[in-house]
Amino acid sequence: MEKSPIFEKTYKDYLALVAKLDFKELQDRLGIQVTQGKAVIPFFGTTYAVSEDGIVDPSGKKPHLSVSVILCKYLLMCPGYDPKGDNWVSFKDFKDASPLTDAFLNYTERPIAKLFAGRVNDLEKACKTIGGFSPSEEFSYDLSIQFNALPKVPVLLLFNDADDEFPALCLVLFGKRTEKYLDMECVAMVGMLLFEYLKTAAG
Repeated sequence: MEKSPIFEKTYKDYLALVAKLDFKELQDRLGIQVTQGKAVIPFFGTTYAVSEDGIVDPSGKKPHLSVSVILCKYLLMCPGYDPKGDNWVSFKDFKDASPLTDAFLNYTERPIAKLFAGRVNDLEKACKTIGGFSPSEEFSYDLSIQFNALPKVPVLLLFNDADDEFPALCLVLFGKRTEKYLDMECVAMVGMLLFEYLKTAAG
C-alpha cells in the first residue's frame, strides 16, 4: 500500500516541508533530540530519525506511512509557546474531531475492548511492552495505563473488563494540548496505531 504513487507523493511532500525546518530551534519545544542533522523522535517507545532524506526506525527501515505522517506533522505544527492544558479529554471533545469520532470508536476503543475482554493481564503486559506506565493519578477502572505517544502527546488508556451486566469498555484519552501538536487525522491515527501495537504485543 505504501508504494502506491499517491502515498509516495504524500511522503515526499512532507519531507520537502520538513527539510525547511531548523530542528535545533524546535527540540526543546517538542522534547526531541537532534543528532547529525536529524530529528530523533520517540513514538510509542520506538525511536525514529527524521531528515529531508527520509524517516527510518532503529533498524534503518522506513515506517508505515501513518507513522511518517504523524512524525512530520508533529514537527511542522510545533507551537511557538508551551500550550496549556494538562487535563485529559476524549477524542470527541477536540474541536475538529466530529467527522472522525465514529472512526475513532470503531478502529481504536471498541477493538481494544473486544480483543482484551477477559484478558486484563494480557492488556497490561501489552501496554508495558510498548512503553506504558502507571499514571500519577488514580482512576476507578480495572486498568489505567499512560503512554507518551510523542514527547508532548500523552495518551491515557482506561479499561473495564466485562462482567455480568456490562461488556468490556475501553476509553482512550489525550492531553488537551495534543490539538496544538497534531491535527485530528493524526490524533485518530495515533489511536489506530495504539490498537495495532497492542494487538501485536499481545500476540
